[in-house]
Amino acid sequence: MKKSTLILIAMVAGILAACGIYKFNDTSIAPDVHSISVYNIENRAMKVNPTLSNTLTVALQDQYRKLTKLEMLEEGGDLEVSGFITSYDVTPTAVTSQEIAAQNRLTVTVKIKFRNNKHEEEDFEKSFAAYQDYDSNLSLDAVEAQLVDEIVEILVEDIFNATVANW
Repeated sequence: MKKSTLILIAMVAGILAACGIYKFNDTSIAPDVHSISVYNIENRAMKVNPTLSNTLTVALQDQYRKLTKLEMLEEGGDLEVSGFITSYDVTPTAVTSQEIAAQNRLTVTVKIKFRNNKHEEEDFEKSFAAYQDYDSNLSLDAVEAQLVDEIVEILVEDIFNATVANW
């Protein structure tokens, strides 16, 4: 490519980036939004995993730090994410001919409240759920840590996309 073509492409990209909403790793954040507060995601489920609340909260905070330019504030950010875990359930998903569960499913549901203090029309309260299946020959204790990590990854991606990626 010619040097003049590269310069032209760079100029056009710069102009487009300066046109209001900036995009960074597929996010859409208004230019007047500079900070975010991710509050502790409380565990209100009947069955409680003692580390899930902290794991989910930290993973959400890390996602916003990694994928946006927003400043993380303890409280009072332009964007606020709060919520609680509503369920943590194991259910059988595949039954053998002897009516014994062949697979179980761990499902985590979280209710998230998103507040955009600059653009209130973007506020929402919504439930997010994610699950992972595992062989019923294994105890939940044996696979729980890995399953929770995978579920948290899915939940964080879904919450992030709903809050700042406008998906």
